[in-house]
Amino acid sequence: MTYDEIRKVFLDFFESKGHKIVPSASLIPNDPTLLFTVAGMVPWKGILQGTEPAFAPRVADVQKCIRAGGKHNDLDEVGFDGRHHTFFEMLGNWSFGDYFKDGAIEMSWELLTQVLKLDPARMRVTTHISDEESTEIWRRVAGKEAIRLGDKDNWWSAGDTGPCGPCTEIFYDFGAEFENEDDRWVEIWNDVFMQYDRDANGNLTPLPKQNVDTGAGLERWAALLQDKVDNYDTDLFVNLIHATEDIVGVKKTPENTPSFKVIADHLRAVGFAIADGVIPSNTDRGYVIRRILRRAMRHGQMLGHRGVLLSKLYPALVAEMGHAYPELGREEKRVVEIIQNEENAFADMLQNGIKLLDNEIPKIQNGILPGEIAFKLFDTYGFPLDLTQMILGEKNISVDVAGFERAMSEQKERSRANTKGTRTLWESQTELPGTDDSSKYAPDNTMASRVLAILRNGEFVPSAASGDEVEVALDKTNFYGTQGGQVGDSGELVADNKTVMNVAEATRVDNIVIHKGVLTAELNVGDIVYTKINTATRQQTARAHTATHLLQAALRHVLNEDVEQRGSKVSPDAVRFDFSFGRAMTDAEKQATEDLINKWISENMPVSHEEMSLDAAKQRGAMALFGEKYGDVVKVITAGDISCELCGGTHVYNTGEILHAHINKEKSISSGVRRITMSVGTMAE
Repeated sequence: MTYDEIRKVFLDFFESKGHKIVPSASLIPNDPTLLFTVAGMVPWKGILQGTEPAFAPRVADVQKCIRAGGKHNDLDEVGFDGRHHTFFEMLGNWSFGDYFKDGAIEMSWELLTQVLKLDPARMRVTTHISDEESTEIWRRVAGKEAIRLGDKDNWWSAGDTGPCGPCTEIFYDFGAEFENEDDRWVEIWNDVFMQYDRDANGNLTPLPKQNVDTGAGLERWAALLQDKVDNYDTDLFVNLIHATEDIVGVKKTPENTPSFKVIADHLRAVGFAIADGVIPSNTDRGYVIRRILRRAMRHGQMLGHRGVLLSKLYPALVAEMGHAYPELGREEKRVVEIIQNEENAFADMLQNGIKLLDNEIPKIQNGILPGEIAFKLFDTYGFPLDLTQMILGEKNISVDVAGFERAMSEQKERSRANTKGTRTLWESQTELPGTDDSSKYAPDNTMASRVLAILRNGEFVPSAASGDEVEVALDKTNFYGTQGGQVGDSGELVADNKTVMNVAEATRVDNIVIHKGVLTAELNVGDIVYTKINTATRQQTARAHTATHLLQAALRHVLNEDVEQRGSKVSPDAVRFDFSFGRAMTDAEKQATEDLINKWISENMPVSHEEMSLDAAKQRGAMALFGEKYGDVVKVITAGDISCELCGGTHVYNTGEILHAHINKEKSISSGVRRITMSVGTMAE
């Protein structure tokens, strides 16, 4: 069975069992503790923990996941075995207070043995040592005597307290030729039974609603069903590897197989992440994706390839997976452009860095590169330490990491001594004219702008080079700079039809809009560049901002007219809204609020954007933010007849553009002030 066939069989089976089939959630999670969606349960965490209402009793999906950062990190293992991936697909079926152990076990066994026709004799199951019920179900359903294991292997919990419960796992025998038991017996399904609430003393109380959380790795299933022991020998990866062979001009051999595996795997992680809105950068998930991309490029060079690689391979990814994940095709032009810019910038950096390494390698004693040289590579050419280690590791040379860290610490101390902070530095530029950002409400209008100032490493410079992390002021821009609770735009600065800077975020310091990001080519004060914002992200932010206005109106309707906004943060990922209210909202009130917002969205009401005097706005009854100062001329955003607010942010033009809204959480942040987090638009679907 191909990947496409497996996905279809899985979803069709659970749809026949009354499950609502939903598309994969974004790789960018709503959970701020996670860089990426690392498992199928992440989008349903609130429902599983009982903090959010379920939208259906039974759900099934195929969730895209990345594990390449923080505690969920498989990056360094990829390429050196047949089962590790940075990007993978998780098959899942979910019961939110519906069926429990009987249903989950019976359906998993039916699908594996009757639909997929797997040999029952080659499977074994495990249960928690305390879970007599699941153990007995396995005897009845499959004639299997479960292996009884402890908390480490067969118990799931959200933390030290809260929902938890036993799990049961199914393992498949890949053959006696594997001497290592972990290689021979591979987990192919996990059913988690959330049946208890654990308090601070460790006491377990049965939950009023019991949930089922399942997970099965699609790549493992493909290997099993295609009679392969290596995931990279399955149809999808074989096709991606063939495409790689065509581009690099080299055939896969036993010696170079790890590089082909790395490239095929990393293509999926980079392509899917950028399609979902991740921008390569030097921080957080952006840095992880940049690291993965550069690792793939390095392996391409080890195969003898020069120039861009993943950007050429991306169409092959669309061909293999675009019908299952349409966003790959929709975002193809943007994704290819971002990858290509990253690859070009890295190629220049790599060339310069390798020249330095080639000069230093003959001087190395005891097989260790001095830490100060590794830091010079990092500071001058943008070489991350792990890249230096990877290149030198090919020559059996290590790096003095402690020396690198000392040099890094010394540089930071020098930086602290030489600057009082970015904001102060910009404020000191008293002769710098303000930025004309009057076009920020016309995001499709790409405009020519002049570079007025460049800030690099706490110093204003006349020019900066490719790979430098900088802040740039322009004479005019259509980027929205962070203000009023709304995050700034991301995008690009373009010259001669080529990207010269990837802008991670635009911010404001007084009347100056600052474009923060990484250069992909040399940039000089006085240069003419063209601004180009990320319109997809802008649209999602606009949805979120208008939805915030609807949220306030709905709260005043459901709770009372005295509810007032106390703060907010509007981003493409989620909305955070603080408001005055003296108690926790009930589940019924939260649901009523969400339902009312979505009713207004479905009515497709017009949203007007008007400028007027402050007095005129007050006469119209426009609401103002508590404690905010306004000028004589203000912008008023009106949604139908249900919301009228003073607001300088970006908004949609009818409520239908918002698509959908979902309240994730409501909690207290101080006496008399509550906080709601809400997903909007594509993030709530």
